[in-house]
Amino acid sequence: MDLGIRGRTAIVCASSQGLGKGCARALAEAGVALVINGRNHELLQQTAQEIRQATGVEVTPVAADLSTPGGISALLAACPEPDILVNNNGGPPYRDFRALDRQAMLSGITMNMITPIELIQKVIDGMASRGFGRIVNITSISVKMPLVGLDLSSGARAGLTAFLAGIARSVADRNVTINHMLPGSFDTARLRDGFSAASRRSGAPESELAQRARDEIPAKRFGTPQEFGQTCAFLCSVHAGYITGQNIVLDGGAYPGAF
Repeated sequence: MDLGIRGRTAIVCASSQGLGKGCARALAEAGVALVINGRNHELLQQTAQEIRQATGVEVTPVAADLSTPGGISALLAACPEPDILVNNNGGPPYRDFRALDRQAMLSGITMNMITPIELIQKVIDGMASRGFGRIVNITSISVKMPLVGLDLSSGARAGLTAFLAGIARSVADRNVTINHMLPGSFDTARLRDGFSAASRRSGAPESELAQRARDEIPAKRFGTPQEFGQTCAFLCSVHAGYITGQNIVLDGGAYPGAF
């Protein structure tokens, strides 16, 4: 399917690896010029070169911490008027909520709620004036199915979802959409790191913990960054202009609700 976005420009946050990289690669395959982002300079450069060689599109890497005003400024300096914005950021680590002090809570909310909002503030009016814009926020299945120990991540991402609900409707008539992608268990470094940490705590082998997790998913597997990215690319396409303010769950059926 031709997504109709060849020649467009996109900012994809936290895209040197994992789900962000999957989104960046899929957009590049659709002919979209990219600004990608990460904090590991070497890994970011490797990803940029990999996508360039595979797709032939222009890829500009910006090494920056988007939790800071300087990081946001650096990203927008590289692409002041994106047609597409994919918000993504790592979530706070697993932690008992009793151990969260005020600074930890503020940092988590900044990463997973305030930073995406600040980026949207900067780009949404330009999108509306040009008559095209696609904003996709990568949140988490924990927005619908909160997980004990990830309370800060769940709360911040749910806050972002609620904050943007009315905003999404306010720009829909100018062909600007805002949607959220809610990943469950995907085969990424973050997931593998989680199994490694759980193995150290419990003494159980990582392979056993991973198999238990797969067995709990109706699809009996983890998702791939590639399939996640293709869904993101579709949401950014000309064909998805009638989808806005929605939470797209990608979890292999793990969320048990009908709505």
